Amino acid sequence: MDDTVRREFGALLHAQRDELLAGVGASERLLDAIREARSDTPADDEHDPEGGTMSAEWSRAEGLLEGTQRELGELDAALARLAAGSYGICTGCGSAIPLERLRVRPAALQCVGCASASTRVRG
Repeated sequence: MDDTVRREFGALLHAQRDELLAGVGASERLLDAIREARSDTPADDEHDPEGGTMSAEWSRAEGLLEGTQRELGELDAALARLAAGSYGICTGCGSAIPLERLRVRPAALQCVGCASASTRVRG
């Protein structure tokens, strides 16, 4: 991978990381708001005729936060691979991951063939 491509993917990974960090902040603020609302309302929100329960909202917000944190971990690992010189190398077969795939999934660990094969094995 030449320096121009490395810079391209470094910028792409950092931009996605910044977006995810903003998402983490938004999710944390949402959880704080739900936590505050829960402390201001009766414990029984299960029969609220106005719609979903605070428990459901909490669960949804927590799931979003966990997903975002998982994606951040994947991007951080990709940045580490970029720094180490192993970015873009398939962990399944050792061949280069096509740049087009990396542009769509910058944190990809495997080429399409290996990713498809591992999905079939798990599925």
